[in-house]
Amino acid sequence: MPLYEIALKIFCACLLFLFTSPSHVAASYTHIDGSEASLPAKPGNVNLSVYYETLSPTCSNFIVKNLEGVFNNDLISIINLRLVPWGDANISKSNNAFICKHGPDECLLNEVEACAINVLKNVVQFAFLFRKLYLNPRNKYYGFIYCIEFLAIEGRHKDWQTCFNTLGLPAKPVLDCYKSGNGTKLLLQHEYETSHLIPPHTILPWVLVNNQAIRNDYENFTAYVCRAYKGNVVPNACKLPSPGINSAKKVNSPAKRMQRFIEASWKPSQKEP
Repeated sequence: MPLYEIALKIFCACLLFLFTSPSHVAASYTHIDGSEASLPAKPGNVNLSVYYETLSPTCSNFIVKNLEGVFNNDLISIINLRLVPWGDANISKSNNAFICKHGPDECLLNEVEACAINVLKNVVQFAFLFRKLYLNPRNKYYGFIYCIEFLAIEGRHKDWQTCFNTLGLPAKPVLDCYKSGNGTKLLLQHEYETSHLIPPHTILPWVLVNNQAIRNDYENFTAYVCRAYKGNVVPNACKLPSPGINSAKKVNSPAKRMQRFIEASWKPSQKEP
């Protein structure tokens, strides 16, 4: 197995099992059958919504290099995270087919990621952290989307189904959603929501903090989240020196982030007492 695949598998596994928070990633979604799937949320959390398309280089880089950071610190404890794949796609007036900026593969992956968001529920898993056993909520769909977007950056998005094995996720629920046409219904919901944004999106990713667009400063979303948060318990991520609004911080490449994480956290020889 190539070294980069081993590194990706290790990193994605750690993303699922080590990036922890005392609260849940939260939002409210509508199932394709009309019932609401509510992911646990804390009152007072900041709503962070990301409108994107799956094969846009800027969107892929944001998800892999920037958004992943909320799972590296305690910022996720104050965020209700929503991902909305659609972007600049359109619907053909002649046959109602989806037309995507980056071609048919992007339409497919928009639908696959919409299905993953809908069917991969938050589950509770065990993880060894800091030499103690914690019971933590895990957001599986984000790990799956991260894996696909990482492959997109590497130019290997056609290998997206390997992410099921990499993350130990069941493929059937997502594939059934896609093959049954339910993914199409989900994308129609995303199209409606995206087309009714006020103001309309002008770039991608289009990031909203408490329904307020932060436009070109999307890489600096942490500063906006911290400013919008009104709770009493301030996360450490909001206490760190901030580059300030309209001043995006420099972010390492995915490979460097992965290497740094593995060096810091992956210690096969370490044993629990």
